[in-house]
Amino acid sequence: MAITLSGDHAIPSRPLSARLTTPQVWGVLLLAPYLLVFLAFVVYPVGYGLWLARHPASYVALYHDPIFARAAVNTLIFLLVGINVKMAIALFLSGFFAQQRSWIKWLSVLFILPWAVPSIPTILSVRFMLNPEWGVINQLIFKFTAEDGPNWLNDPTVALGMAIGVHIWKSLPFWTLILLTGRLAISHDLYEAAEVDGASWSQKFRYITWPSMQTLYVTCTLLSMIWTLGDFNSVYLLTGGGPADLTHVLATLGIRYLRLDQLSLAMASIVCALPFVLPLVYFMMKRLSR
Repeated sequence: MAITLSGDHAIPSRPLSARLTTPQVWGVLLLAPYLLVFLAFVVYPVGYGLWLARHPASYVALYHDPIFARAAVNTLIFLLVGINVKMAIALFLSGFFAQQRSWIKWLSVLFILPWAVPSIPTILSVRFMLNPEWGVINQLIFKFTAEDGPNWLNDPTVALGMAIGVHIWKSLPFWTLILLTGRLAISHDLYEAAEVDGASWSQKFRYITWPSMQTLYVTCTLLSMIWTLGDFNSVYLLTGGGPADLTHVLATLGIRYLRLDQLSLAMASIVCALPFVLPLVYFMMKRLSR
């Protein structure tokens, strides 16, 4: 037992292990592995990446690299087009799948498969289908028109549009399911009262469905923006950033610099995405705190 002096009196103090109760000791022992994993796989990699990206010269080099400017523009296009189209379609399909029909239930099982299946086989299958020589799409075009199909992934605009389409197709079932849950939570009494008053479909959506789902829709949009900023698979597996590195987004640009053995630029390109991510996280947490 240790002795602590306080003025003219000696006050005995117990060691830390003696002051902890048995549940607290077990709590510390059970929590310690998770803290170690968090430190090893989250804090250390993030801290090391920020340390590698600490040099101002890396950001100057990024500024003068035209590929980085193109990747930043592609990221904005990817976000604005992909998210708005995806969430609008998900809102529409949530109303379609909310119908109580048996064939719709079976169709919903097929609809959710693209999201449930891993990204690598699904996106690579789309890439194989778009192959200009032996892809099934160009073979069908040749069969019905006797003309060769286009090289889909050789044009930067078309290739980026295809990547956005793959992203929408892959993540659409998830957001449709979330919005469908929000629709099912709306009381049917509101719709029945609206029918008695002679409300049309558009009036029901405007005055009942949308006000009830507006908060959920905005929250899902913010969360989708955060996830879309980190969507690596849709672009990299489909186009590889090509042609001529013109379809890169910020999530895939780091791989280009890693291949060029420019680690500091790779980390700096990822840090440059933080001004996009942090405001979204702030607004997301602010909405959830309400």
